[in-house]
Amino acid sequence: MTPATERPNTPAPEPSRPAPARPRLIATDLDGTLLRDDKTVSDRTVAALAAAERAGIEVFFVTGRPARWMDVVSAHVHGHGLAICANGAAVVDLHQGGLPIEVRPLAADQALAVVETLREAAPGTSFAVERSGGIFYEPEYPPFNLDPGAIVAPAEKLLHDGFAHADSPVLKLLAHHPELVPDAFLQLARSVAGDYGDFTRSSPSALLEVSGLGVSKASTLARCCAERGISATEVVAFGDMPNDLEMLMWAGTSYAMANAHPDVLAATTHRTGANTEDGVAAVIERIVERILAD
Repeated sequence: MTPATERPNTPAPEPSRPAPARPRLIATDLDGTLLRDDKTVSDRTVAALAAAERAGIEVFFVTGRPARWMDVVSAHVHGHGLAICANGAAVVDLHQGGLPIEVRPLAADQALAVVETLREAAPGTSFAVERSGGIFYEPEYPPFNLDPGAIVAPAEKLLHDGFAHADSPVLKLLAHHPELVPDAFLQLARSVAGDYGDFTRSSPSALLEVSGLGVSKASTLARCCAERGISATEVVAFGDMPNDLEMLMWAGTSYAMANAHPDVLAATTHRTGANTEDGVAAVIERIVERILAD
């Protein structure tokens, strides 16, 4: 979820063609997209989100973050108050402190199959288990943003039926390798363990995120939109990393941030400024201006 390093010769932030005049929903990633590098929401972005809601456009935060890390934006949700977390594994109500509305878990036996397969294919891989009740991890797993009070044990124990928190659904499995190139690790994992879960990545390090088969930002966003009678053509989406790709390709209009991963830049229909330049806000302002001008 940390933004990729900004690259030279980044395409200009102006969109290549006009966005739809009246989109009904904006779906935006957080880290590297809506949030600045210090993990804050700028005043300009806060104002743009509020303007979109006043113009009748729903805004969904769609992130790899768990619900417990949503405080940074919980004050800026309007109307429905919902957010899609853990790469589509959970829909939560931020008006109710992150209360889960829908959970699409990774089955423990499938997660165990991923662990077994990656241990053999990529020795040195360490794992963490993100459950609805918190994160649990192996001793070798790097100390990114971990709960010091969490249980530390081999992944096989963390995924066992007898584990103390086994009643909390597994939202995603995290797999880290200390040496492999991130995109190469992703390709390897998909090739050897793709039958057991959906693999993606959002970190600049070799850290993979594994969801249940068919679970992604795109599939859960599509479900939320269908419940509202909103079609893909009425959705504008923003993102920067591989875990955003399916969502960006599903949405009728997609924007890559200037700091985006090369695959995201190649897959999207439009470009906007970097997350440090309020790129999402700039597009929302243009959309709202067109709506008010009608």
